[in-house]
Amino acid sequence: MVGRADGALRRAGARGGLTTARPVRLVLVRHGESEWNAAGILQGHGGPGLTARGHAQAAATARMLARDHPGLAALARSDLPRVVETAAPTEELAAVTVQADERLREIDVGSWSGLTRAQAAAADPERYGAWAGGRDVAPGGGETFAELRARVVEGLADVVAAVGSHGAESPAVVVFTHGGPIRVAVAAALGLPAGGHRSVKPVGNCAVSVLDVPGAGALAAGKAHLVAYNRVGHLAIQP
Repeated sequence: MVGRADGALRRAGARGGLTTARPVRLVLVRHGESEWNAAGILQGHGGPGLTARGHAQAAATARMLARDHPGLAALARSDLPRVVETAAPTEELAAVTVQADERLREIDVGSWSGLTRAQAAAADPERYGAWAGGRDVAPGGGETFAELRARVVEGLADVVAAVGSHGAESPAVVVFTHGGPIRVAVAAALGLPAGGHRSVKPVGNCAVSVLDVPGAGALAAGKAHLVAYNRVGHLAIQP
């Protein structure tokens, strides 16, 4: 099902405050190489699925996750095609509930979706110049990074609330998403101010980052812990 997590889970998370009985480990995975990644095209909420290389990255990632994170509490993912295709091999291996959530989508780049950066700059020079210069304007009339951060943190908080009382000693959730959401989630976890994602290096296709989150409110409060960032070593592993 696509959309927000059940309201009862959100209320349970709010009551839980910053701490739960057990910290939840969020394993954040960016999607594999998409057709538009390979072509240098801005995607946002648009775009097709993966290239052949992207499918190979997704398969390698699934094998690594099965090896390194057995007994997952849940899987969550964006509902966009490039993420759906990336998550599919892992979903086949993991016998857990999959929650698709539109809040885990990439930043909305509005009318720039489907354009190269050069085309966006030519079509919308004033706004593109402000965006490229570091101002948090809505690219192509889509959404700002502040808006992205708010929805991603809310979505991940619901994931934490849903599994915070899981029976595992340290429940883990794999979250398949996009580069922008991972950067703003890490910025929030580290307590960086608005715009702090710009000091966080972009992640590669199928790169894995890990956060330990002690409660549903921990990300918004900057109280989570960064365990790993932008790991891609598993992509060199052959079948």
